[in-house]
Amino acid sequence: MANTTSSTAPFAPFEWMIAWRYLRARRAEGGVSVMTWISLIGITLAVFALIATLAVRSGFRAEFVDTILGSNAHVTVYQLGEVQANGRIDRSIARYDDMAASVAQVPGVTRVAPLVRGQVMINRASENAGVQVYGISLENLKTIPRIASSDQATGDIERFEEGIAIGIGVADALNVSVGDRIKLINPTGVRTALGVSPRVNGYEVVYVFAAGRYDIDRTRVYLPIAEAQSFFNKEGIADELEVMVEEPEAVDDLSLALLQAAGERGQIWTWRDASGSFLNALDIEDRVMFVILSILVLIAAMNIVSGLIMLVKNKGRDIGILRTMGLSEGSVLRVFFICGAFTGLIGTALGVILGCLFALYVDQIFGFVNYLSGGTAWDASIRGIYFLPAKLQLGDVLSAVGLSLGLSFIVTIFPARRAARMNPVEALRYE
Repeated sequence: MANTTSSTAPFAPFEWMIAWRYLRARRAEGGVSVMTWISLIGITLAVFALIATLAVRSGFRAEFVDTILGSNAHVTVYQLGEVQANGRIDRSIARYDDMAASVAQVPGVTRVAPLVRGQVMINRASENAGVQVYGISLENLKTIPRIASSDQATGDIERFEEGIAIGIGVADALNVSVGDRIKLINPTGVRTALGVSPRVNGYEVVYVFAAGRYDIDRTRVYLPIAEAQSFFNKEGIADELEVMVEEPEAVDDLSLALLQAAGERGQIWTWRDASGSFLNALDIEDRVMFVILSILVLIAAMNIVSGLIMLVKNKGRDIGILRTMGLSEGSVLRVFFICGAFTGLIGTALGVILGCLFALYVDQIFGFVNYLSGGTAWDASIRGIYFLPAKLQLGDVLSAVGLSLGLSFIVTIFPARRAARMNPVEALRYE
């Protein structure tokens, strides 16, 4: 009998049958305890929280990077400043067409746009706001995805040369819409015999865009480049070149070529330089959150140990009988390992389902939460974007599943070994 048992293949059908009977047994019969149900719920919630957090993290990063690459230059080319006679530093680019043509020849560059920039005050009636003016041509403006292809945009971008394009946040601050007229006020605009006086120009709002970033929509306006040059007294010059590339993630590989094309005084500033510290902070936060949530999964998995120990204690008589019938220690270990692992497996599966459903229906869930909170659950002025994004990635789901199942299987081994090493004589002594 012993030889027959010892030659039995691991996880034989009878081992699954015994484990399944123990799992189905009622509490009064010495079956699964309340602790097992608690561990099942705990693992489910822990895996759900882990997948939901990873999905939101991936979605937030993707949305943040997309708004950067879809609204801003991938690379900004400018010149080293020259000190003028009045002590001011001049960084303007006089022959910007030649520099733009040289930069455009760099392999991987898709578009080069001369820009004129300046900070001014925008006004309508009694409403005022500080804005950043970008002077750009219509052809180049139409190539900026988040500006020209915004789902919430109003007006006609083809009329850009006839007026001004403003962000939706600026429009809300001034309470204006397409067709209204606004004023731009440049404190150092007009040079007269008596000195410098403010320049005040009126423009028709012909286009209102929504870039998806609060700080952009709230502060950015676009003017035709010729009008911006006149408004800022920069006729015939540009402040910088806005460069777009085919592969923004590999922009660092183009740095040397762009510097060479920009000339001796040329300098570059990539989107990674501008947002690298924030992205690094996100990466650190991701690692910390994964560690914290992994601890929660471990705590939930440890409850399996408590439930399994109670099951072993309740099934002590059965273990003794099975051992005297010839069941090996390995078979007993596998029976109780199946009981504990099954709890972790079911909890993980339920957690994956809930986590995936959360990621897929995050907009509806967030809308409901926002409704309950009276519309204050998400402050775009703090978080930068207007909604809670979630991006479900296979790697995140697999990492959560691997972590949960790995911990569940590991902690199950210890009480299963205790059951396997139980002395059948001691188990049946008082029966």
